[in-house]
Amino acid sequence: MARYFDVHPVDPQPRLIAQIVRILQDGGLIAYPTDSCYALGAQMGNRDALDRIRQIRRLNDKHHFTLVCRDFAQLGQLVNVDNDVFRAIKGVTPGPYTFILPATREVPRRMLHPKKKTVGVRIPDNNVVRSLVAELGEPILSSTLLLPGDEDPLIDGWDIKERLDHVLDAVVDAGDCGTEPTTVVDFSDGYAEVTRRGAGDPGRFE
Repeated sequence: MARYFDVHPVDPQPRLIAQIVRILQDGGLIAYPTDSCYALGAQMGNRDALDRIRQIRRLNDKHHFTLVCRDFAQLGQLVNVDNDVFRAIKGVTPGPYTFILPATREVPRRMLHPKKKTVGVRIPDNNVVRSLVAELGEPILSSTLLLPGDEDPLIDGWDIKERLDHVLDAVVDAGDCGTEPTTVVDFSDGYAEVTRRGAGDPGRFE
């Protein structure tokens, strides 16, 4: 049964944030709100949680997982970014965008696209996420909470607990969050390609 945390969206309670992070550190899988709907989250090196996400969402090995970062310093340790790409990303973050980029050796191999060796990264504009990442001290392995057969991601904490109580360790509720997934911009081939239109304006990348 998943624990349920009612977290303040603007001033997240440090005691609750610490409890949620302990669940992540103990190998747990959580559902948490971002600036673009809910996501599944786990510690970056947690192989079991990665497999659980694949099972919940029925993902194949070509799916790009996302590393949710606190800031550009953290992001820069995970992906290779040239000056032009850096400027393009910095202009829209923090915000509801995911960027696909070549990964550094800091990223576990099992998270990478098997051929391209790329991974998704993002910096959300969300106080709860910022608090979680800061307390954890490393990025959160993340994937949009879109269940097989559903057209839209889940956006309500109690609905998530009811549907996934048996496969999650915690549900973090911070009130209303975004209702659309991120806009995904793929820089794998050295130029911007919008592969999913979502909450972020794709205009500057087209």
